Amino acid sequence: MTQENEHLTTAQGAPVGDNQHSVTAGEDGPVLIQDYQLIEKLAHFARERVPERVVHAKGAGAFGTFKLTHDMSAYTKADMFNGEGKETEMFARFSTVAGESGASDTARDPRGFALKFYTNDGNYDIVGLDLPVFFIRDAKKFPDFIHTQKRDPKTHLHSDRAKWDFWSHSPESLHMVTMLFGDRGIPATYRNMNGFGNHTFMWVNEAGERSWIKYHFKPKAGVKSLTADVATKLDGENPDSATQDLEEAIKKGDYPEWTMYVQIIPFEEGWNYKQNIFDVTRTVSHKDYPLHEVGTMTLNRNPENYFTDVEEAGFSPANLVPGIEASPDKMLQGRLFSYADAQRYRVGANANQIPVNAPKVPVHDHQVDGVMGLNKNTGDINYEPNSFDGIKEEPAAKETGYDVEGRIGNHVTYDDGFYTQPGVLYRDIMSEDERERLVSNIAASLGNVDDKDIQKREVTQFYKADPDYGKRVAKAIDLDMDFDAID
Repeated sequence: MTQENEHLTTAQGAPVGDNQHSVTAGEDGPVLIQDYQLIEKLAHFARERVPERVVHAKGAGAFGTFKLTHDMSAYTKADMFNGEGKETEMFARFSTVAGESGASDTARDPRGFALKFYTNDGNYDIVGLDLPVFFIRDAKKFPDFIHTQKRDPKTHLHSDRAKWDFWSHSPESLHMVTMLFGDRGIPATYRNMNGFGNHTFMWVNEAGERSWIKYHFKPKAGVKSLTADVATKLDGENPDSATQDLEEAIKKGDYPEWTMYVQIIPFEEGWNYKQNIFDVTRTVSHKDYPLHEVGTMTLNRNPENYFTDVEEAGFSPANLVPGIEASPDKMLQGRLFSYADAQRYRVGANANQIPVNAPKVPVHDHQVDGVMGLNKNTGDINYEPNSFDGIKEEPAAKETGYDVEGRIGNHVTYDDGFYTQPGVLYRDIMSEDERERLVSNIAASLGNVDDKDIQKREVTQFYKADPDYGKRVAKAIDLDMDFDAID
């Protein structure tokens, strides 16, 4: 335990003034690289474990094809989305988040949904989850959040207390917590789960017109999940059940398939929507912006070698192509740095030269040498500009961007509407049976916490989302609460 007067510092001992909000250019502006405290946290975090991934260590993958069923050139110039019927090779990796490489496939944990498209303009990655939102909305909190999901540094045991302590202090997590402990918290197989890009991205067409979009993937096999008791039983029988199911389905020709959809939000409308569309802890209403079908992705080839095809695969939301740009989502902005940096540390500076990561188009860059460097394209001119007609920029590939303004600082960018969407999910979307299972699943974890203050903080959040939600959880964990005192 820390002493009462100790304060949080950087690794160099300097006091930290704000550990919750990244430095941005104005309230809705992008995160600035001058936020050295954010960079320090993310860079150190990516190097905390060797050699497996810090997160998403347990995973399965397969190769396949994406086929464009609806031309999207009105919205983006990205090659893979232009020309109905176009097919693009791809690789997918599905994973649990918190567990180690030997963890169970049936854990109550979000599932990673990472896709790599080998497009004619280079590799494009969508790095998402099976649930549409996330626990936090600023990358500065990500290392702290994952520490609560990993093993306790003293006991080396997973800690319900740490998880719920963090969540109870982070009310923005309530939406994801409600989803995770609901019926879709444990997918039956990787073939039976949705996929989401989670963040808002910007599409740009040839005319320079911009739209905000959100990715959705729906499985052809339908969404199926496991109840807690079935998951526990299956964990004891076959902790690799989802990995085995994916491999065997492809082997026998029952190819997993998903339909890709996007929500399209007009550029100016996005800035003025009733909620901040860059807040990854919230969804954007399908009534306001319905799904538009884009294409289908089919996985039809198993890896030939797990290590080289799945373990060494590296994904990053910074792997963008012309026509697709990042939004000012603060969680996304941090991931643009952190994911690529994690691969450089985990696999090496030349991770992109490994076959599963290598683009299908020629690479012409000046990134030379380093461990396992195989780049033979550089020649004797490894700099630019030069006097020898070397490789040059492509002006058409410049990002379109958007205007930003405001004072640099640790802004609380998003509002505190933490409870509206979780309340709607609990009250209006879940059936009575689903609510009962949700409360039971929460009680099985929160009930293990021996700190009443943590329990009360979290139950207060449930109550603010919906009074019945909070009262049921309190009763299930035998917690005495004065609900009349809650504002």
